[in-house]
Amino acid sequence: MTAKNDLPYRPGAGIMLLNKEGKVFVGQRLDSTLEAWQMPQGGLDEGEDPVEGALRELEEETGIARSKVEIVARCPVELHYDLPHDLIGKLWKGRWRGQRQSWFLARFLGTDADINIATADPEFRAWKWADPAELPAMIVPFKQPLYEEVIEAFREWL
Repeated sequence: MTAKNDLPYRPGAGIMLLNKEGKVFVGQRLDSTLEAWQMPQGGLDEGEDPVEGALRELEEETGIARSKVEIVARCPVELHYDLPHDLIGKLWKGRWRGQRQSWFLARFLGTDADINIATADPEFRAWKWADPAELPAMIVPFKQPLYEEVIEAFREWL
């Protein structure tokens, strides 16, 4: 098995979607038994622009059309997280140590009726709007520092 530090980070993107009340969209993953919630995020396809990847992930995971979203800001640096040792080798065929992600802040222009997590390849079993300050406590522990960095990066808009 390859040592964790010898593995690269998987390129990814995430989107912090704010509704009119300043709450953030979070979904509860289907593949986890934990009471963990997360913002839409995922890996980039080879050569994919990060903003396009973030919007694709949002639509794939939430059913929200791009026309219902306005990008407000981009985090000035890529953020990353490391997988816990017990997940390396189980996720992503053991090719990555974690993800390095470009994060975007977006305003939701639609209504809750525009959200449909029963997508072609569903990732969430439930969704809700959450207060931004609550996000780090809602995510799996190994992603908490990343979520704190996302909040800090977009603080002036929250």
